[in-house]
Amino acid sequence: MSGGSQVAGQGGLRAALAGLTTRGRSFLAAGVAAAICAYLLGQADLLRVGLLLAALPLVCVLVLHRTRHHVAAHRTLVPARVPVGAEARVRLSVENLSRLPTGVLMLQDRVPYVLGPRPRFVLDRVEAGGRREVSYRVRSDLRGRFALGPLELRLADPFGMCELTCAFGSSDTLTAVPRTQPLPAVRMAGETAGFGDGRRRSAALAGEDDVIPRGYRHGDDLRRVHWRSTARHGELMVRREEQPQRTRCTVLLDTREAAHRGTGPESAFEWAVAAAASTATHLLERGFPVRLLTDTGSAVPGPEGTAAGPGGSDSDAAAGLLLDALAVVEPSAQPDLSAAYEALRGGEGLLIGFFGELDEAAAEAAARMRRRSAAAVAFVLDGDAWAQHSWQAGPGARPGRLDDRLRMLREAGWTALPVAPGASLPALWRAADGASGIPSDGPWAGAAATPYAPADTDGAAAGAGSGT
Repeated sequence: MSGGSQVAGQGGLRAALAGLTTRGRSFLAAGVAAAICAYLLGQADLLRVGLLLAALPLVCVLVLHRTRHHVAAHRTLVPARVPVGAEARVRLSVENLSRLPTGVLMLQDRVPYVLGPRPRFVLDRVEAGGRREVSYRVRSDLRGRFALGPLELRLADPFGMCELTCAFGSSDTLTAVPRTQPLPAVRMAGETAGFGDGRRRSAALAGEDDVIPRGYRHGDDLRRVHWRSTARHGELMVRREEQPQRTRCTVLLDTREAAHRGTGPESAFEWAVAAAASTATHLLERGFPVRLLTDTGSAVPGPEGTAAGPGGSDSDAAAGLLLDALAVVEPSAQPDLSAAYEALRGGEGLLIGFFGELDEAAAEAAARMRRRSAAAVAFVLDGDAWAQHSWQAGPGARPGRLDDRLRMLREAGWTALPVAPGASLPALWRAADGASGIPSDGPWAGAAATPYAPADTDGAAAGAGSGT
């Protein structure tokens, strides 16, 4: 990503005169005083000296005023999207479009304080038609979008009589996305195939025409002729090919501010955001259409999710879209999970939820969400443990409350796992595999991952398992 524009002059000669330095103002004042004294005393030589002293700063002002209209700059940011903690390089290019050399050029690029101090550079002289390049690095330990620019250019004459400051109108945006982790390829309990020939669509979604033969069309393979229907209808009828079924995957992120205690890069909320990013990119790499859903009911990229095949540029573009959304997600004031429940469609394929601290009402809403998916995995943050980890433990901590919430989710058909501070997402992901069970040496020891038993009341049917 890059941006640049020619430096435009700001104001006329009056603004340029305002750029006179102390030295320039002193020369101008001395020259005027010498000229007045020469007139009063009748000294021609003193008059010439006075005119020279007064003309020097004025000539410098005129030269700089003309020069700043003929200097262009260009900024290049590579890459424009980086994980948290990674560096991006910013390259600044300055070109002199004038036929005269410039004086001293001082560059300063405006950057947010999170990215570090403002970079400053001094260029001694740029010849006519010449170009100079400088670069610097930026790094953010916080996710978000950060504006770089505008670039400020200060021109000074060789005598130090005048300094003019100009600014570019263009700016670039650096996006610091959550850092993702590679996840193991496991088979989620009750999960259906990601894409390809899968289960047949229900008549309610596709209509009767998808489950009966259709009339013969020119070019149809004769091996697909359905002879029984042909005899009944009196014309050639062919079998419909089974339509490919792609299991939709929804990553649900609980952003309720009341459900997360602690702030900063090591907080529970930031762990959930990074875990959602890792999950979404992992599923996209394996060819699943994925959408991100928050407790506010907003979905990215939309109700139908992405449509990317395994790997390739489409998958990268879809992952970039989801990561950009997660880069700017903030805690919400939503009191419950009702908006997320309403946003879930019937017939969801795989639902993976990252929940904060659940009260009884939120746990009941999450349990109802299970009815709208073929398989569901919940990662529930242990609020009391995270509060102690961030030194924000409150008087409302009740031992055993997390176990009750997990039990409620498992009874509803979720594969529910607790998340303690410092938990490894790859280990939790492997623990969510119904085949491997729960590790016996982690903070989730003793928690049984309950596989999904087909009991969907909203019309979602479970299919064959597939690795994720």
